[in-house]
Amino acid sequence: MNPARPTLKDFLKLCKLKVVALIMLTAVVGMFMSTTGLPPMHLVILASIGIALASCSAAVFNHVIDQRIDTIMHRTKKRPLPEGKVNTKQAIAFGVLIGVIGIGILAIGVNLLTAVLTFFALIGYAVIYTMYLKRATPQNIVIGGAAGAAPPILGWTAITNSVDLGALLLFLIVFIWTPPHFWALAIHRHEEYAKVDVPMLPVTHGLPFTRLQILLYTIILFIVTLMPYLVGMSSLIYLVGAVVLGGGFLYYAVEMLRTPGNDKLPMKTFGYSINYLMALFVILLVDHYFPLHLNQLV
Repeated sequence: MNPARPTLKDFLKLCKLKVVALIMLTAVVGMFMSTTGLPPMHLVILASIGIALASCSAAVFNHVIDQRIDTIMHRTKKRPLPEGKVNTKQAIAFGVLIGVIGIGILAIGVNLLTAVLTFFALIGYAVIYTMYLKRATPQNIVIGGAAGAAPPILGWTAITNSVDLGALLLFLIVFIWTPPHFWALAIHRHEEYAKVDVPMLPVTHGLPFTRLQILLYTIILFIVTLMPYLVGMSSLIYLVGAVVLGGGFLYYAVEMLRTPGNDKLPMKTFGYSINYLMALFVILLVDHYFPLHLNQLV
């Protein structure tokens, strides 16, 4: 039964607010990392609102497109669309409305480059990934991860109106982080993905192969996270943080490969990966304003 009057809470659930919060952290850090001083606060505020609304819009369309499989999967069957709290037309109207407002704020109040890039990120996630890649290839999360890794670039361009090396490094970190992060969840839910014919890597290539891929990507991630320090973008505070956090991620990846019978490890790895990215970007920001260089220690 489709209700005539869904509540604001129902619509907000369509936005995947926890995911949007993580997205916005990386975007805001991108804004502050783009300049040596403080960025203009009006741009930070307008860009944050615009990117957040566009991210919510992408999440809404993800719900709309995935509602059939969401009714089957245990993890998603209590979402507003499967439960009938919001109907498809209402969800589409809501997604279009907040998407147009978000892109409009960016185009008018920030700059056209950020608006265009945000629009393509929205389409990349909501259409290319959710509608096509997710159901077409086990590399779906690798290719589609480009859209999810865009927020640091969007934050950067909101302040500078240009895509610079620093923005690309932040993008690369999130891009490489995405597969091991999501594959840990996919291992935990592989039976559900198999039931709805979604070719996630654990379904098509098996759990041992997926665990190995998680380890390999985590090793690459560890190396990539050193690059901000190596190119002079960050100092020792960030380097120490990246090494410690990366070491923790590697520990979980190795343990998943070493003890495949531990059913709790995939979700522990998934949870750690979220905290890892949050902490890494916070440390980036702290290091940016309170740098500690080697010559200060000698």
